Amino acid sequence: MRIPYDTLRDTLATLLTSLGFPADDAAECARVFADASRDGVASHGLDRVPRFVGMVRDGVVDPAARPVTLATHGALERWDGRRGAGPLNAGRAMDRAIALARAHGVGCVALGNTNHWMRGGTYGWQAADAGVVGLCWTNTLPNMPPWGSAVPRLGNNPLVVAVPRADGHVVLDMAMSQFSYGALASHRRRGEPLPVPGGFDEAGALTTDPAGIERSGRVLPIGYWKGSGLSLVLDLVAALLAGGRATHEIPTDPARESGLSQLFLAIDPALGDGPGSTIVDAVVDDLHHATGARYPGERALRTREVSLRDGVAVDDEVWTLVRSWVEKGSIS
Repeated sequence: MRIPYDTLRDTLATLLTSLGFPADDAAECARVFADASRDGVASHGLDRVPRFVGMVRDGVVDPAARPVTLATHGALERWDGRRGAGPLNAGRAMDRAIALARAHGVGCVALGNTNHWMRGGTYGWQAADAGVVGLCWTNTLPNMPPWGSAVPRLGNNPLVVAVPRADGHVVLDMAMSQFSYGALASHRRRGEPLPVPGGFDEAGALTTDPAGIERSGRVLPIGYWKGSGLSLVLDLVAALLAGGRATHEIPTDPARESGLSQLFLAIDPALGDGPGSTIVDAVVDDLHHATGARYPGERALRTREVSLRDGVAVDDEVWTLVRSWVEKGSIS
């Protein structure tokens, strides 16, 4: 099913308002969900809304909370997210990092005690739209075994790197696992195997079966031991600077995944009259000489164009559920 983008966004805003979000916050949070589906990341867009609703209903996410600044040191700030909505906390943290970068060249906000930020790439696009280089990452509940182990002790800790470009920003958004759990769920619902092995089944064999990986809980780190190590250091830096929880302290139930630590870094590339975007354009142009190659974020832009023209692709069952909540005016 495809529905107009505005219909998706406005329906979600109505739903979030009914959950107690102030109108402006409901609209912004709805936009984050709708944008993710618009760009082809439904696993962290509309498909994630039912879980988010459950977390608000159960008190894991506080719709009235706003982050507060705990400490400041030059261009670095430490914030407490106060268990507020992850997308709202993250957007505000990146806004502040951008403002700090305008003043200092570099700005950094370490955010603790927050919730799932949904599509991490949202905050990379936000930085690039503002004309700055953006880096951000989050820790997660322990959902990925360290390399050499079968027991989840690491998070798949998504990392985002964004570079502004007039003809289409370069935005890398990647989990430390070969596939995020959202991507596994999307493939399973469609009855499709993964394009490459994404983890181990319950017998310990590499597999492209998303359901088998979900049952075993053994997602494959990117680059094997390299992804395992990168996950660990991302967790360390985020928790250290935020003064917040590390992965091993986060509840293992996805419906209660809260108290996360995140880092938002913005770098203003406007250093005098340097070559700036011509460097980025030259790199992208050279990449395109390789047949079939695309830069990170390019597919999202193409999907966005189709979604805005033809409507956003949505899962019929999820969309029907959300509409029923809105029409009844209650969650049940």
